[in-house]
Amino acid sequence: MTIFPELVYGVLGESVIGRAQSAGIIEVKCHNIRDYSKDKHRKTDDTPYGGGMGMVMTCQPIYDCYRAIKEKIPEGSKSRVIYMSPKGRIFSHGVALELAEYDNLVFLCGHYEGVDQRILDEIVDEEISIGDYVVTGGEIPACIVIDAVSRLKDGVLSSSECYEGESVASGILEYPQYTKPREFLGREVPEVLLSGDHKKIERWRLEEAVRITRERRPDLLAMHPEIEESLKPRVKKPRRKRAEAEEG
Repeated sequence: MTIFPELVYGVLGESVIGRAQSAGIIEVKCHNIRDYSKDKHRKTDDTPYGGGMGMVMTCQPIYDCYRAIKEKIPEGSKSRVIYMSPKGRIFSHGVALELAEYDNLVFLCGHYEGVDQRILDEIVDEEISIGDYVVTGGEIPACIVIDAVSRLKDGVLSSSECYEGESVASGILEYPQYTKPREFLGREVPEVLLSGDHKKIERWRLEEAVRITRERRPDLLAMHPEIEESLKPRVKKPRRKRAEAEEG
């Protein structure tokens, strides 16, 4: 639900998400709130009660837009209505995994000074924020959530391995990546990556991931101490001597 559908289609119509739509794996559909306005100028906002700067999006066109969407959602499907707002819970990979379990996600994209509280109370299941800052509208935040959730749906990526080992999704930040050429501006690809020894490569990548996470996001390591623990050398326990044979 938006007053700028072209903005959403422009962002989500390209690359991986665009191809997933063309393949019929997911569907992104914008509903223009202005189309449901009963105002002759298709107005969707008005001045706030109590005074103050800016305008507030009105209830009627949003509610009628929502009702039109609801009629198209198959009965019994699992759906959730989300309002993108700085007041919502912070979006994360864990939240993306939760939302990926739904059949339909309906996003309300606000503008100006926000949306009349009564419509939020009436139709919204949850408010979600992409971070502690304010942007000009809810479309870009909604696109971020849609992108992150869509990547988790079967068939959007070639394999679940494409996202399970990525930064944050794995519990820590990702290791550095390199490609050809072998040397660029005097900087060479780490020798271990050229060794062909997959065990050494795997350990190097984990060590680098832990190092970067320790430097930049120690909070993630604190939540996953088992990852750093796995790098510590295992102490071999001394074998127990066999019991001496009983005399007799």
